[in-house]
Amino acid sequence: QVQLVESGGGLVQPGGSLRLSCAASGSIFSINSMGWYRQAPGKQRELVAIIRRSGSTYYANSAKGRFTISRDNANNGMYLQMNSLKPEDTAVYYCWGTTVQYDYWGQGTQVTVSS
Repeated sequence: QVQLVESGGGLVQPGGSLRLSCAASGSIFSINSMGWYRQAPGKQRELVAIIRRSGSTYYANSAKGRFTISRDNANNGMYLQMNSLKPEDTAVYYCWGTTVQYDYWGQGTQVTVSS
């Protein structure tokens, strides 16, 4: 089994930065890709960024140029550096990981961008 736990959310002013962390435990060797999704009030959950075991990345258009996804050398941690935050970035951010058989989700961490 894989467990994912997000942290790092909070309240930040527009233009500010946050770094979200996702700690993976359990059978982390089975994780093929990891990423971040978010769900804002009144909106569907949307993909923000993906990082594969190879280190290759994908970003949603909304994240390009502002957000950076990364992982540590042991692939047991995954991060989302968010810069130049906007009110429309306000959402619950979810850590996601996928294996051959299952998708795994963290519990979510709230990011609120407001003045």
